[in-house]
Amino acid sequence: MATKLHIFLLVLTASALFNFSDAQIGAAYGRNANNLPSPADIVRLYNNNNIRRMRIYNPDQETLQALRGTNIELIIGVPNTDLQSIAGSQDAANTWVRNNIQNYGNVQFRYIAVGNEVSPIRGDTSQYVQFLLPAMQNIQNAVNGAGLGGRIRVTTAIETGLIGNSYPPQDGAFRNDVLNFITPIVQFLSRNSSPLLTNIYPYFSYIYNKAQISLPYALFTGDGVVAGGVRYQNLFYAIYDSVVAAVQRVGGGGINIVVSETGWPSAGGDTTSVDNARTYVTNLLRRVNDGTPLRPGRPIETYVFTIVDENLKNPEYERHWGVFYSNLQPKYPISFN
Repeated sequence: MATKLHIFLLVLTASALFNFSDAQIGAAYGRNANNLPSPADIVRLYNNNNIRRMRIYNPDQETLQALRGTNIELIIGVPNTDLQSIAGSQDAANTWVRNNIQNYGNVQFRYIAVGNEVSPIRGDTSQYVQFLLPAMQNIQNAVNGAGLGGRIRVTTAIETGLIGNSYPPQDGAFRNDVLNFITPIVQFLSRNSSPLLTNIYPYFSYIYNKAQISLPYALFTGDGVVAGGVRYQNLFYAIYDSVVAAVQRVGGGGINIVVSETGWPSAGGDTTSVDNARTYVTNLLRRVNDGTPLRPGRPIETYVFTIVDENLKNPEYERHWGVFYSNLQPKYPISFN
């Protein structure tokens, strides 16, 4: 087992290789592993690499304690498994906000993500559909009641499988069979000036559509394609704009779209390698400040998935999305100059 001094030295070494200084960039902190460093070591890793934003998927109390007094802005998740109880009781929502937000007054909460990738067309999350919007409403009421409505935004994270048409991106539209689900959520976000979180994975778009999508296009290294008369340099921009267009189509033209997860696995599957992961993440961090054809010059708030590998996930490639190994050693150097 590594000593605390060893861990500290690894963090210092990593900080010499990484620079997440742009305020638009964060990293998700998944915890589906049995070999993770302590939350205090993870927070130190963020601080030493100037990663100013973090996403967590549940209100882990040790992580929240480690974040006290830091300037790391946080997306905190309400797990899907909690949605039913929170949707059914304002008191339950009030208690959740009191225990996990108000009790941590010196943690910099940015968003509360109520649910993750809840979808009427996914067998593993469709059971939560009926509870998602009521849970969001109750959490919003609790946040407002705590006097935090102007500071903390309530939202949810969707997956791009809800998009029915994505080509050309400016014609992006939600699937007809999810409109009754997503439209009221977009309306809720618009009323409350909240963003929509979306998890964008060019990796999956590429490996399932190799006949139509080139690897350089997915890795930001090609010349791009012309779609609907508009040149898209990379697949990430195209997917992002298809979400922007779909949200606009259901009345959410003013909603900011935050990329709450994106990345590339370094091992364990089709087209996975450390070099591909490095290429994707490096180029992503250079490109998110430029804006897209539908939102030119507008930086995209983006969270790299994930900070360290998670060894309990399956299949094998799901274990290798980390920018760092679980011992805090970086997989590759990155320069953001």
